[in-house]
Amino acid sequence: MQKPVESKLVAGRFVTFEGGEGSGKSTQIKLLADRLNGARLPAIVTREPGGSAGAEIIRHLVLSGMGKLLGAETESLLFAAARDDHVNQVIKPALEKGTWVLCDRFTDSTRVYQGKLGRVDLKLLRAMERVTIGDLKPDLTLILDVPVAVGLQRAIKRRGAAVADRFEEEGLAFHEKLREAYRQIAADDPQRCVLIDANADPQTVGQRVWTALREHLFASAVASEGSKT
Repeated sequence: MQKPVESKLVAGRFVTFEGGEGSGKSTQIKLLADRLNGARLPAIVTREPGGSAGAEIIRHLVLSGMGKLLGAETESLLFAAARDDHVNQVIKPALEKGTWVLCDRFTDSTRVYQGKLGRVDLKLLRAMERVTIGDLKPDLTLILDVPVAVGLQRAIKRRGAAVADRFEEEGLAFHEKLREAYRQIAADDPQRCVLIDANADPQTVGQRVWTALREHLFASAVASEGSKT
């Protein structure tokens, strides 16, 4: 008989959520955190850029449009500085305590926004990754995929009367390329990434997220434990 998955077998996992504007990352990350905490798997929710005191200051600069004025390479350096603070102040300490870390965006966003679309040299981005995260990488990356028109409509509804941020104000062609780039990342790294059809109600998408988590993390934990017996 297969043993049930116990909390200790799947503790301290790092799960990132990626996707274009309006893909539903914030909603799904909260639903997953609630479900994990309900299953007695302590989880925290964080985000990039931001997530720590120093990184939140940089987030304000980037989303205000300052990064765009300074150029894609300088913007990438700002993201790297924010990530370094975030990883060392929040992500690593939580993982070391056995806490799940659910992060809204991580290195894939930099590769897409600054790399693919901003045309920053991939070698430079990889060098910054080596400095900021070392060998840390997500155990699972969930890429939420929606048609661009749907995502932008959701983004408009979400922000209400607020001003569009640095990335929301980009044109349709930018967002189409963004979606394309994320889909390519999912295709290139299927062991780490799962492409989630997010063009549905939150509960349906949430179940798709949970299924991906079970198949990629819980099942592997059970298999690993079984091989030891």
